[in-house]
Amino acid sequence: MTDCRLYLITPPRIDLATFADDLARALDAGDVACLQLRLKEAPEDEVRRAIDTLRPVAQARDVAFLLNDNAELAARTGCDGAHLGQEDGDHARARQLLKDGTLGITCHASRHLAMEAGELGADYVAFGAFFPTTTKDAQHHAEPEILEWWSSLFEIPSVAIGGITAENCAPLVRAGADFLAVVGAVWSHREGPAAGVRAMNAAIAAA
Repeated sequence: MTDCRLYLITPPRIDLATFADDLARALDAGDVACLQLRLKEAPEDEVRRAIDTLRPVAQARDVAFLLNDNAELAARTGCDGAHLGQEDGDHARARQLLKDGTLGITCHASRHLAMEAGELGADYVAFGAFFPTTTKDAQHHAEPEILEWWSSLFEIPSVAIGGITAENCAPLVRAGADFLAVVGAVWSHREGPAAGVRAMNAAIAAA
């Protein structure tokens, strides 16, 4: 089993004037594999400004910068890749647009969707939600067994998502998740985002 790493997602709404500094402190606090910019409700010009501001912060620290939903915009703006949901356009076309960039695909709790994603060239598959989450209205619930099944059969990495915290992540790490995707566990940590990153890293290591 490969070592599990932290996959950080931005909050649903950010204040660019202050968030870049918060992000830098969080990324400097410990191991973060990648950052996904996820601004679902923002117009494209606002997303572009966020990319221009935050992408250099991540890439300067060797943290992959991924854009949610929009592979075309990701390819045009120097992102390292894109993460797409099941409804986010043509996945095969996204694979072409991103070329050597990273393509991640949400597969909910479906083995079938995960195998389809792997066949079309996804660089990782995301399963969830594993726990209740306030970040989005989770209509699918996944169990750790799907991570065990996937890691035993396929070399494509898996991402676990949905309500994951330092307190509840151990079963997912032990089940074989390659990455744990979090929002609130870092950005809503009572001692700040840097402490959130340290807590998640410690919990992953302990598991």
